Amino acid sequence: MSSDPIELLRQLVAIPSLNPMGRPDPGPGYGEARLTEYLESLFRRAGVAFLRQEVEPGRENILARVEGELPPEQGGQILMLSAHQDTVPAEGMTVEPFRPAVRDGRLYGRGACDVKGGLAAILAVFLRLAAQRPPGMPTLVLACTANEECGFTGARALAASLSGGCSGFVPRRPDAAVVAEPTELDVVVAHKGVVRWRCHTRGLAVHSACPEAGQNAIYRMARAVRRIEQYQAVLASQPPHPLCGRPTVNVGTIHGGVGVNVVPDHCAIEIDRRLSPDETPEQAYRDCIQYLADQPDLDFPLEHDRPFMEGLALCDGANRILAEQIAELVRRLTGHCRVIGVPFATDAAFLAAAGIPTVVFGPGSLAEAHTADEWISLEQLRQATEVFYELARSGVQTAWRGR
Repeated sequence: MSSDPIELLRQLVAIPSLNPMGRPDPGPGYGEARLTEYLESLFRRAGVAFLRQEVEPGRENILARVEGELPPEQGGQILMLSAHQDTVPAEGMTVEPFRPAVRDGRLYGRGACDVKGGLAAILAVFLRLAAQRPPGMPTLVLACTANEECGFTGARALAASLSGGCSGFVPRRPDAAVVAEPTELDVVVAHKGVVRWRCHTRGLAVHSACPEAGQNAIYRMARAVRRIEQYQAVLASQPPHPLCGRPTVNVGTIHGGVGVNVVPDHCAIEIDRRLSPDETPEQAYRDCIQYLADQPDLDFPLEHDRPFMEGLALCDGANRILAEQIAELVRRLTGHCRVIGVPFATDAAFLAAAGIPTVVFGPGSLAEAHTADEWISLEQLRQATEVFYELARSGVQTAWRGR
C-alpha cells in the first residue's frame, strides 16, 4: 500500500466531500460518506483498528489507531493527529475540482489546500508507521472529523468521546494533539473563535403603490446593519490580543422581500462575530445583542435566533512545549518556523477544551484555501509529512500527561 503523500492527495481530492453548508437537500457529492468509506478501506488494508463515530445522520468521524511500543495503560504516550474530511462547495471553480492536476510543483483541486493536503500528510505518516512499528513509538491515533466547515460538530463529538475514553478505542485522553490545517508550516498556538446567527426584522406587507400604508422590514434592517458597522468600530478600539489581534463582526448575507412591487414584511441577516481567545461564543453573542438593544434609533423589535455555529477560541499556554518541539523540527528541515496566532477557527479548540495540549500545523496557505483555483505546494506537503513522521515516531514533549 502506498504511503506517498502526493498519491494519497490525488486520491483524496478525486473524492467529493463537499459540506452542504446547511442546505436541506444538496444532492450528490455533498457530505463525507464517500471519503469515510475510502478511509475505512485504507485502514482495513493496513490491518489497523478503526472506529466510525456517527456525528449526524449520514456523517461520521472515523478514527484509527496504531499501537505504540509501551501501552497507554502502562504509561505509554498517546499522540493524536487530526484533520477534517469536508471541503467547502466547488461552485465557480476555474480548475477541475475533482480531477487533481499537478503543474509547476502544485496540486490543484477542491480541498487540495483545505485540508486534504494536511490529511494526506498525516495519512502517509500513519500508514508508514503502521508498517514499520519503530521502537519507542507512542500509540498513534488518527482522527478524521466531519462538518468542520459549517459547525464543528465532528470535533465536538470527538472531544466529548475522548473525555469518556471513546468507548475504549482511546483508553484515555491523548497526551497531545496536532490538527492539520494550512499554516504554511508555522505552528499555531492560539486562534480566534467564531459565533454566527441570524437576525430578523418584521414589517407590514402592502402594495408598493401605497408604501406609507405598510412597514418596510428592509428599511428597518438597514438601520440595524448600520449600527453593526458602528459596533465593529467599537471592537476595533479594544486592546488587541498579542497573537490574534482584535475581535471583529461582519454582516455576511441579507435576504428580504418577495417582489419589487411589495413592501417587504421580513428581512434577515447573518452575523459573523470573531472572538478573541479570552472570549466565549455566548459572551460575544450576548454583547452584540445588547449593543443593538441600547441604540435609541432601533425602536422596533430585532429578533435574534440562537447561534447556528459556535467555534471555540484556542488559547496558548498548555500547548507551548508541544509547539516549540514541532517548531524545532520544522526549523531543522526548512530553516524557518514561527509560533503564531491566527484569525480563523479550527477543530483544535475543542480538543484543547477537553484537556489535551493541542496545536495547529500543516502545509498550504490560507490564501489558497476556498479559492476558485485551490492548490497546494507539493514541496510543503513533503516537508510537513516529514515533520509529522519525526514527531509521531519519537513521541511528544508536554508539560503533563493526560489521564
